[in-house]
Amino acid sequence: MSNTFSLLFYVKKSKIGADGTAPIYLRITVNGQRAEVSTKRTVAPDKWNTDKGCVRGTTEDVKALNAYLDTLRSKVYEHHQQLLIRNKQITAQAIRNAYLGITERQHTLLEVFRDHNSKMEQLIGKQFAKGTYTKYQTSLMHTSEFIKWKYKVSDVVITDVSYSFITEMDHYLRTVKNIENNTVIKYLTHLRKVVRLAVANDWLQKDPFLNFKMASKEVEREFLSEDEIEMLMSKDFRIHRLEQVRDVFAFCCFTGLAFVDVHKLTPSNVVRGIDGESWIYTKRTKTDTRSNIPLLAPVLAIVEKYADHPECETKGKLLPVLSNQKMNAYLKEVADLCGIEKNLTMHVARHTFATFALTNGVPLETVGKMLGHRSLKTTQHYAKIIDKKVSEDMQVLRDKFPVKLAKVG
Repeated sequence: MSNTFSLLFYVKKSKIGADGTAPIYLRITVNGQRAEVSTKRTVAPDKWNTDKGCVRGTTEDVKALNAYLDTLRSKVYEHHQQLLIRNKQITAQAIRNAYLGITERQHTLLEVFRDHNSKMEQLIGKQFAKGTYTKYQTSLMHTSEFIKWKYKVSDVVITDVSYSFITEMDHYLRTVKNIENNTVIKYLTHLRKVVRLAVANDWLQKDPFLNFKMASKEVEREFLSEDEIEMLMSKDFRIHRLEQVRDVFAFCCFTGLAFVDVHKLTPSNVVRGIDGESWIYTKRTKTDTRSNIPLLAPVLAIVEKYADHPECETKGKLLPVLSNQKMNAYLKEVADLCGIEKNLTMHVARHTFATFALTNGVPLETVGKMLGHRSLKTTQHYAKIIDKKVSEDMQVLRDKFPVKLAKVG
């Protein structure tokens, strides 16, 4: 990106002294941004040639003053050239500081990253979920490890973050760390946010991500079929903890709630809706969006089943939900006992709800609202699954009519 750079001498008439003279200033302009330098010289305003930026006259003192201004101009141009040669960021303030001998403090990448994460931590529960902060901390860790691996230093100045830096880190995450594509994209997206903060603060002149392409791969979202849900619901478990895990999982299959949201539910979240039926009124932790869900009969049965559970009474919870780690571990046992070959996790329940609702004719907008999605684009991922199901169902008809009909007429 080329910079527009110009110099202008002018008289600051607002500061006319008792002797009738005003100070001469040099204005440095780079890309529309200005910085001023005092020449420490004064002149009578009526002797100043505004068009030429010099003093009128041919006397020796006038010639000496104009020669001084020319020297000053040359020095500023020289500092501008040195910044270019050293590949430093060119700003009006940087040129002014170089001329005045002021050394600018260099911000470092990890310093900016840590400051960003620290501010994010202070906003947990207000603007960000704790999980989001944790993910940024993980991205910071990977960035720090990459810098040590590639450059053998503990940090780099922010101006060293270039397109090459990003491509090298992308390659490092995929090869050395063996991280899959979508997770790599997530880490680089976090880095991009931090880098753009540096650009916004004029610590970095150009966004190095400008020509870097990031594309997530479509993830095949696993969900349970109606037959599998039936197998799950009808299974008689002899182990109480597995029955409890199955019930919480089934609850999410019929409500679409994520683990963190079902974990925080209390009896007060179950209310009488506008239709006189029972609803869950809550807010998604991840997006802080409202999620109002009408309750189906299986959900009401589960709520009633655990109404007097000791843990629910003690902690004031709607359901006795274990930790996410334990839930996902026990769900593997549940799947084995039910004869379900899919990898059951708490998130599969959310996908199951979305797919089940869309398959049974619930409009996309309604499903998105119940899931607490901010954008309909997020819900449309599930619509692609439905299209695949339609294609599979239509294959039956394709098999029945394999031969093309002859053209009529």
